[in-house]
Amino acid sequence: MVHRVAVLEDDLCHSDKCGLECIKDCPVNINGEECIILGEDKLAKISESLCIGCGICVKVCPFDAITILNLGEELTKDKVHQYGMNTFRLYRLPVPRKGQVVGLVGRNGIGKSTALQILSGQLIPNLGDYEKEATWEKFLDYLSGRELKDHFKKVAQGDIRVSLKPQAVYKLPEVWKKDVRSLLRKVDETGGFEAVVRDLGLGESLDKLLPELSGGELQRVAVAVAALKDADIYLFDEPSSFNDVYQRLAVSRLIRSIAAKGRYVLLVEHDMTFLDYASDYVQIIYGEPGAYGVVSALYPSRTGINALLEGMLPQENIRFRDRAVTFEVTTSVESQESTEVVASYTDIEKSFPGFRLKAHGGELTRGLVLGIIGANALGKTTFLKVLAGQEKPDRGSVDIGAKIAYKPQYLKADYAGTVQEFFTERVGKGFDEPNLQASLATPLRIEKLLARNMSELSGGELQKVAIVSTFAQEADLYALDEPSAFVDVEDRFVIAKAIGRLVKAVGKSAMVIDHDIQLLDLVSDRMLVFTGKPGIDGEATSPLGKEDGMNLFLKEVGLTYRRDINSGRPRVNKPDGKLDREQKQKGQYYYVSKNVPLEPAEE
Repeated sequence: MVHRVAVLEDDLCHSDKCGLECIKDCPVNINGEECIILGEDKLAKISESLCIGCGICVKVCPFDAITILNLGEELTKDKVHQYGMNTFRLYRLPVPRKGQVVGLVGRNGIGKSTALQILSGQLIPNLGDYEKEATWEKFLDYLSGRELKDHFKKVAQGDIRVSLKPQAVYKLPEVWKKDVRSLLRKVDETGGFEAVVRDLGLGESLDKLLPELSGGELQRVAVAVAALKDADIYLFDEPSSFNDVYQRLAVSRLIRSIAAKGRYVLLVEHDMTFLDYASDYVQIIYGEPGAYGVVSALYPSRTGINALLEGMLPQENIRFRDRAVTFEVTTSVESQESTEVVASYTDIEKSFPGFRLKAHGGELTRGLVLGIIGANALGKTTFLKVLAGQEKPDRGSVDIGAKIAYKPQYLKADYAGTVQEFFTERVGKGFDEPNLQASLATPLRIEKLLARNMSELSGGELQKVAIVSTFAQEADLYALDEPSAFVDVEDRFVIAKAIGRLVKAVGKSAMVIDHDIQLLDLVSDRMLVFTGKPGIDGEATSPLGKEDGMNLFLKEVGLTYRRDINSGRPRVNKPDGKLDREQKQKGQYYYVSKNVPLEPAEE
């Protein structure tokens, strides 16, 4: 039996600007019943029990405000929460494990934050009965015989201590405007102040006021606040954002140390390397963003991440994506690469007060994607700006025989109009180019954003618009600074694969700065590695082969990678494990050559 889900996005429904096509063209309405009506709030109301799933209302709505989906009837008994009529609903919940880190992964708008709110007791689940007041008693009856009942019994009685690191860390300065030291001292219930400050590299941030912190500092302060509380369960919502690879590893080690003390830890994360390194188990939340989310069974981290890449859940026998994400075990860029140079540069130097950048010379050829990696504050963005002509080098020269389209690291919604108007004015017909639509715009669901004002977009939505508008421009070289920021794991896969296709299909070139190693592995043909002292001096190599570049960078970080025997994806070896020691002894920090055997998992 089919269970119908009808979802209306309130901010997209503009009944005063349309002809009420959804109401007039609905076959059920035409036959005399009221499947779709206009509510008192001037928004469409759709009866899921009367809906026949024809999809006509979806097609005729000029603002793409309606989603109609069919779900299996078996899910109806697992509905945990629904916010209201024609709104998002969540099925099933994550299952914490004592002394283990459980990772949650899925698209934005799929219910991860809702699940954390329920687990922490901030939201009482209504089991889909949104017209009545939700109570813990009713929910505990629903959980009879289930593993989570003991947890929620303690939550309902106030007997469980919860520490939540929220996603929106930018709100922290709104509630605490004093210095970092006073905040951490205030929340420290474990006596771990010195250790946490040291482990997260916050020593130089202690005397800064919170509104003065960078995004990475603010993120690590939020992690520190959560870690210093004496709690039974710790919930970390996207703790890697804004941080470089070194800082992400520091955060992951701290999270694992909390679990090692016998505490429950849940981690929401989009960076697969970070998730793989930090988690013991993984649960995937799949469904339709903004419409519904379903929490999968509990998988060991390797199995869960491979299932995510495959788009198939083995225990449930459910496919949630029509194609798998694949990794090349070897690169053949050297044999495919064009000899036509798009840009070249000599040794470059660029100085600012207190900071100096030096980059060794190199060139970019057509069909090449150059991945750029290194710690924060080493001059990666400055280097990109020099090549893009936005900054002049103090020494050396840049020869650009091409037009550059540049996506900056920090985005501002400074356009007073809709996304559609932005595309029309800024890139014109380039947005409608079929290859761009098929590779990027459609998979990223840009059509859902067209009627929205730019000022209303979230960080992830703004990022996707910026990436699409960059590739919609007429250019020979595309420079993208941190395209993964605020973007969920599924869209990172889309972006990585699309960059390669768009660049190689039409003989363009691209440079991509990012801290997501998995994304750079997917997208890069060659690598540029930055080393040095953050905020003081940075040095960039010449472009290296991907294997050499990754090997150099991972040696700096102190990590070794193996190839997963099933998916071919790079996996972090356990620190000081057998494979880690063997690879470090051989100087093989990163496997990409087909001549190197795939190693079994270290579970």
